Parts: sequence; structure tokens; C-alpha cells
Amino acid sequence: MGMQRRFGWASLAAATTMALAAGVTAAPAAHSADDPVQVVVDGHDVRADNVNGLTYKGLGLLSCNSTSNLLMDYKAEHPERYWQLIRVLFGGRNPLINHVKIEMGSDTNTSTGSDPATMRTADELADASRSPGFQLAADAKTVNPGLKVSILRWVMPQWVQTEWNKGTGTDEMYKWYKETILDAYEKYGYMVDYVDPDTNETTKPDISFIKWYKNALANDTEFADSRYGLTPRQQTAAAKAYHDIKIVASDENTTKNIGPAMLTDTELFGTVDAVGYHYTTDDRLDGTPDSATYRPYTKLATGDNAHGQDKEVWYSEGVGSFGWTDYRVNNTEGPNGASTGIGGVQSALDLANRSVKSYANSKRTHYIFQPAIGAFYEGAQYSHKELVSARDPWSGNIHYDAALYVMQHFTQFAKTGWENDTNTAGIWRTVPEASYSGVSGTENVDGSNGAPSYMTLADPRRRDFSTIAVNDSDRTKSYRIKAENMDLGGDPTLEVWETRAADPGQAYDANFKHLAAEIRPDGDGYYTYTVKPRSIVTFTTLDRSRDKATKQRLPESAPRTVLDTDASGKRHDTRDSVLYADDFGYEEEGRVRVGTDDGARTVSQSYLKSRGNQPRYMVDQTGAWEVGKDTGGDNVLYQYLDQSMKDTGAWNRNTPNTTVGDFRWENYRASVDVSFPDPQGGLATLGVRQQKGMAATDAAYSVGIGPAGNWTFYRYGTALRTGTVPASDGYRLTVEAKGAQVTVSVDGQTVAAYQDPAPATEGRVKLGTDFHKVAFDNLKVEKVAGYTPYAGTLTDNMDGSVGYDGTWSRNASLGDAMNWYRSTSTGATAGASVTVPFSGTGIDVIGGNDGSAVLDVAVDGRPIARDARTLATDKRQATYSLRGLREGRHTVTFTLKSGKLVLDAFTAISGDVDGRVDTTPLRAALDAVGSPDRSDWTADSWAVFSATRSAARAAVDGQRGLDTLGVDQLTSRLVAARDGLVRKDA
Repeated sequence: MGMQRRFGWASLAAATTMALAAGVTAAPAAHSADDPVQVVVDGHDVRADNVNGLTYKGLGLLSCNSTSNLLMDYKAEHPERYWQLIRVLFGGRNPLINHVKIEMGSDTNTSTGSDPATMRTADELADASRSPGFQLAADAKTVNPGLKVSILRWVMPQWVQTEWNKGTGTDEMYKWYKETILDAYEKYGYMVDYVDPDTNETTKPDISFIKWYKNALANDTEFADSRYGLTPRQQTAAAKAYHDIKIVASDENTTKNIGPAMLTDTELFGTVDAVGYHYTTDDRLDGTPDSATYRPYTKLATGDNAHGQDKEVWYSEGVGSFGWTDYRVNNTEGPNGASTGIGGVQSALDLANRSVKSYANSKRTHYIFQPAIGAFYEGAQYSHKELVSARDPWSGNIHYDAALYVMQHFTQFAKTGWENDTNTAGIWRTVPEASYSGVSGTENVDGSNGAPSYMTLADPRRRDFSTIAVNDSDRTKSYRIKAENMDLGGDPTLEVWETRAADPGQAYDANFKHLAAEIRPDGDGYYTYTVKPRSIVTFTTLDRSRDKATKQRLPESAPRTVLDTDASGKRHDTRDSVLYADDFGYEEEGRVRVGTDDGARTVSQSYLKSRGNQPRYMVDQTGAWEVGKDTGGDNVLYQYLDQSMKDTGAWNRNTPNTTVGDFRWENYRASVDVSFPDPQGGLATLGVRQQKGMAATDAAYSVGIGPAGNWTFYRYGTALRTGTVPASDGYRLTVEAKGAQVTVSVDGQTVAAYQDPAPATEGRVKLGTDFHKVAFDNLKVEKVAGYTPYAGTLTDNMDGSVGYDGTWSRNASLGDAMNWYRSTSTGATAGASVTVPFSGTGIDVIGGNDGSAVLDVAVDGRPIARDARTLATDKRQATYSLRGLREGRHTVTFTLKSGKLVLDAFTAISGDVDGRVDTTPLRAALDAVGSPDRSDWTADSWAVFSATRSAARAAVDGQRGLDTLGVDQLTSRLVAARDGLVRKDA
């Protein structure tokens, strides 16, 4: 137990009695702030003989539908940051993540995007290295050898789907699974631990196929086929490991049918080792208490069933925290407009309550995040619901959310994982009788009612225990905890570890996972402690007060450097005219470390081999995008999904498209070579300024062309211009966007020009095709002379640096994925203002708006615009843009005069401008406004005019960072300020 603790303890009033029934815990009748919660941890309730249902497996992550795509770029570009992430999530004595679940890809979009199919045809050899999930698991095993790996399917490749639709596809399904599993074994040395043979989020479990698959798995003796690539020695080991694969079922979402089916079907009960379902914390409660439909999952986990055996029960897919805790602490969603701190719906404390309630109500001892890591570009469906954000591989930026500290309260004060065959691993057991949750809700849970919410884990030897208590309300909650029939040794002190938001004047993370107190039992054996509002605490008998791993802080985030490289696309370089380039040769890339031998070692592989020929920095929404050889032997990017592969059951159907680049890119020229090796046809699309969405048409401006020479220019998928150029096997497409002007060229000849009255101003590059094999090469993104190429930084509306005065509603819970970090601040009262510090030459106000807001604008305390109009804009677009400031640090204040203003974020404009900037319009405007006499005009109107004229004069005399858009805005503001002068005698 360690040394005597040095903190004191406080005692509380007498407690109410809590009834504890076997497997089901009853709550006190009322939950007022004055009712202490009584928890009895009885050693007789610690079921050491229950090795499946009550062992606490901890946490897992799901890798699927493009959520992990950019991780492989981190591994290549910033290996030190990548391997640090692996250690943080999977390493140490008490790993946070014990399981990587892989949803096998089909090259089609099943959520945020697509993962590559490991087998695109029945004849193709499986290639698990295409999938970032299989690679992630291999690397995680280097620091966590006990890591479990599971797979399941949602959408099948077309060759499987076709036969499956006929009702004859079991052999094809089995072949896809087996060859993928054995390829991962051959490449990485690990065998998958679990397979769900059924489809993801089914409503009707395919019980006959689950049984068929298990039988096929158990009786398969063929491991010598040359397709598997296994040596004779590997074949023997693979056969044994393969036959040990366990079955998990059935990953239902809106239904809970597999549990009752297992209780009533002896064969199925013996077939399935683990049951899992999604997005609800509750068990089934229909029927009589002795029926198979009444608490079936509790009966499976506890072993209180006709079969007398306990089964694993998983929360097999659940969300991470929505948005960033750093920002959501500034919300006004609490009582009387107070912040909910790290709590509230979809917050870090919500995650904790989900884990507690899903155990208390349905005995689930494993929670799997979808995703835990967000390694895909923002703006895709389900953005910002993760624990870790890794979206800028060129910069190495990784953001570790405070929700990680919250979830460590479950994993760092217990031995988590899977018990071994001899029941000697010492995995801690959950204790049903000392666990309860009275918070409301079944998926997005709400702890604001102040109800108890706690979960107890205990050493199977009954020497230690930890109780996690969550208080996601604005009231304190008192706990009285007593240990009975436990051997706590000579020092029964409880350490109290706490995580909550900072108090006023404290650093942001001052109260994250810190030792808050050490308490001893009173004369009656009770430990008493008051849990603060919006916090989580772990009471533990373990001595962790001096443990470095427990006290370890999460890594700091690196700056989010804008993607601006040299012509190789590899090296950061802001001095040349290139923003990014990719010839898909990758000679500039070095070798990459890859985990293998079931985590025993790493090997060095060439860049493309290490990633299954996947291109750099690209996130696929649909399609088989892979680097291959052209007829001349050079590397090009192919989209392989053709007419023979396209008919899958994709959830989000789109034509093939992939995204690359930085959301902050503004004024640039993108070009790429396209060709059409498929004799049946083809279509190639190049788009620019993509901010959100998952289709090729989600690029603000794009051009598509086919081999016949027919081209179409689109704005968000709406055709604006069409035409024809001579037919050819290939073309060079170019789209240039500078300000509101968009120009399209084919083979260097301009074919379309467009002036957008409401321009989309920022975003990435899109490549797209139809369902034919199409080739892309020599992608280049270039700066445009005289224009600022990008915004330097994005500041969220909830950032602590942003100041608000007046009436604002600042919301983070249940936020839209298309809003940055799922948060917005909304003002609809005249006089409300927001002040933003930034560095640069201008700033954009980002948010979905109706254009009703009228603003007064002041920079560095000087008014520069009165009654400025805003634009009606979609989410992630600029409703107001300010340009032409001197480069440097500024503070801007926007004051609402009328209408409604929705603030999502602010992007500060870089001062990096190449080429000559024509200031003639601004000189002409200065001449035109002349030299009015200050004494003739009111002070307010003169202040605006004076500030604007001074800025104009400074600009024409030579202003670093001034671009063409800045000249245009300065000119417009000057004319408006002159027209807005009000005579004193008016």
C-alpha cells in the first residue's frame, strides 16, 4: 500500500442507505445535493471466477472510413510525433487503449470517407498494408503486446457483393476475410483476435452465417496456398492462431437482438465469445424478469443464465468528445448562462458517464471510440468527435484533448485488459453492486440532474479497488465509501484524483488529473468526500502519489503550420511560388519504420511499400486511389474503381474523389495532368477551395473533362460553363482562384472565366473521377502573383483569447460537424461586440449567416467602418472580410448594429505576397476624396474617415504584405468613409 499519506480528510453527515441487488443497483429515491451517496465495496462481490463478463477491458478505438488516413503521413513526415502518439495511447503500465477494431474498407464512403479494399477483385492478392487500421495495430503492438485486434465489415467489395446478393456469397465472404487476415499475419506478424462475420450496424443479426463462419474457421486446414505467402514454418503457427480467433456479434445500433438470441440458442451461445452494440447505454427491459428479453446483456456478462457461463459485453462503437474541451469550457450552456466546464452533453464528462452508465445498466466492460483519433481533414461528416486530432501531417501538429485525462481515470488506476487462460493475469473485475448511474439519456447522456454516477473496479485478490465518480452537474455531490471483506493492508488510505476545469486565474490544465486529497476511513469505516461540480474523481487504494506515469502530462500541440512547400512537396518553403506539388514518385521521401513480428520489432521499409502505395496527404471520400506504374514505368496516381467494381452497398454514395491540402489556402492556381487508360471512357475533375463535404462537387470551383474533350465548369456542382476541346488521351487541367475571380484552362488555354458575386474564399484541392480507371500526375498548387496565398491561423469563436461584451449565446453541445469544433457564438442584440487579437494583414469572420448582420468595425481602437454589411454564407465561409492592414499584431472589434451574427471562427490573413501589387486604384481614390476640412464634420464620421485615409496613405507609400484584395478593400473603405462624412450642421 505504500507510505502513509500526508493529506487530511473531512467528514460529512450521515448517509442514506443504498440497496444493492445482484447485478442491478438501486439508487436513492431523491438526488438532492444534501444526500450523500453510500458505496459499499464488498470483497465478496469481487468475482474472480468471472473471467469474461466482469473483467474490465478498458478502451478501444475504431479505425475505418478514412478516419486514420493521415496517420501514415505523420509516421513518414514526423515519426517522432507519431511514435509519441503510439506511446501515449497504447503504451505504459496502464495503457489507455487496449484494442484496435478495424472496419474493413471497400473503397466506398461509409461515413467520413472510404478506406481501401484489401481485395478489389477475387483474383487480386490481399494487401492489408493499404489500410491504415492494420498498420496502426501493428505499430501499437510494439508498445502494447497484449493489444487485441478485431475486424468486421460494413460494405463489401463488388466481387463479394454480387455473390452475396444472390444468396450464394458465403465462400466469397470467407475468402475476403481469410486472405486479409493472413496477409496481415504475413506482413505484421499478428493474428486478428476477433471477427464479427456479420455486417456493421445490422438490425437483424445473420445468425446462420455467424454459425457457418465459425464452423468454417474452426475446420479450415488450408494454409499452404501460395496466395497466402506463408513459409512452411509460418503455416503451422498461423493455423494455430487462426483457429483461436474469437467471434464477436453483432454490432447492432438501433436494435438489441443478439443477446436474447444467444440466451435461447445453445449453438449460438457456444459460437459467440463477445457481444457488442452501439450508441446506447441501456440493456433490454421487455418481458418478464426471467425472460430472454429482460436484461439479456446483464445475464450474459454476469453468467446468471441457463448456460451458467459469462460472456464479454462491449460498447462496440461510441463517440469521443465533441469539439475540443479547450474551447467548450467557454460555453454558456449551464444554469443562468454559466459554463458547464469540461461537462455538458457530448463533453468529456459525458464520455465518462457513458462508460459508467453502460456498465451499470448493461454490464459493458469495454468502450470503443469511433474514432479515438481524427486523422482526416475537417469538414467531412462527423468531424470533431475524437480524443486526438491529427490533421496536419506536414506540421506535425497533434492535439490531445482533455478528454484523455478524463478517460485515464478509468484505465490508470486498475489493471485492464483480457484475463488469460489460467486466470492469473490479475485483470481487475468490475463490481456491479458498487456501481450505479442515475444520469438521464441513453446515448447523449445528461448528468445535470445531479444523480449519482459511479463505477467500481477491484483487484481479483481483493487487495485494492478504485471507484470512479462522475459529477456533471452544477452542484456538489458527497460520497461515503466503505470497504468490507477487502485486505487493504496496513495503510487503508484512499487517494482522490480529480479532473475538472480551471478555477479563475489558473492555467487551463491546472486541475487535470491531479491528486486532490488523501483520505482515511472514519470510525465506522467510511471514507467521505465531496465531489465538486463538473468533475470526475477516482478514489483508489493504490499509491500513485509519486508515480511519474500517473502524473505525466499530455504532449503539447505543435503549431499548425500552413502547407507551403518547395517544388518537391516535401520541404517547407515559404519563399518560392509553390504551395504544394506531388509527382507521385516520392524519391524525396525516406524510409519508414513499421511494426512487425507481433510487435516484437520494427523494420525499415520504402515509403510506398510501408503504406500500400497510398499517395501522400490524400484523404479519400470514395474510390481506389493508389500509386502505380504507367506504360512508361513512371509512378502516377490512379483511381482504380471502375465499372466492374462500383456496385457496392455504399452508405454515402458518391463518385470517386479525394482531397489534399490545407483548409487555409485562399488564392492559388492548381493544375494536374490527367489521362484515361480505360478504353471504356473516363472523367477527370480538378477542384479548388474545398472546405466541407465528401463529394467532388463539394469543391467550390471545379472543372471536369473526358477523353472526347467535353469539359464543364462547376460552382459547387452547378454547371456554369461547358465547351469542347480537341479529343485527347490526356490533358493538363488548371483552375485559378484569386479573390472572386476564377479562371479555368485546358492545356494552357483559358476556356472559362467567372466572377463570383459571393465567393467561397478558402479551401483545399479536390481530384475526382467517374467509375473508370483514370490517371493523375504532376499535381501542382502555386501562388498567384499579387495575392495573399493563405490565412495563417484559425481562431475558434470559443478560444479564450476572444472577448465578448453584451448578450451572446455560446454553444458547444449538439453542435453541427460543419462548424469548427462544433461550436458557435450567436449575437442578436444591438450593441453586442466581439474582440479578436490576431497577427496578419486582415481577418475573415467565418460562420453560416443569413446576411442580416450590420457591423461597426474598429482596428487597434480606431474605427474603420460603420454600418458594414455581411454576406449570406454557408458554414465555414466568410460572412465578413477585412483586408489591407499593415502586417503585424492587431486587435479588431466587431460591434453588432442590427440583425443576427453567427460566429464560428476567425482566420487571420498571412502577409506572404509574391509579385507586384498595383496600387493605382488606391492613389486615384486618395486624389478623389481630396482634403476635407475636419471642422466641417461630426467627430464620429471624421474618426472613420481619418483612420481610413491614414491607412490608405500608408499603403500607397509601401506596405509590406499588401495584396490586390487589400488595395481593393482600402479603396472601397476610403470611398465609403468619404461618403459617410456627416456635416456638423446636418
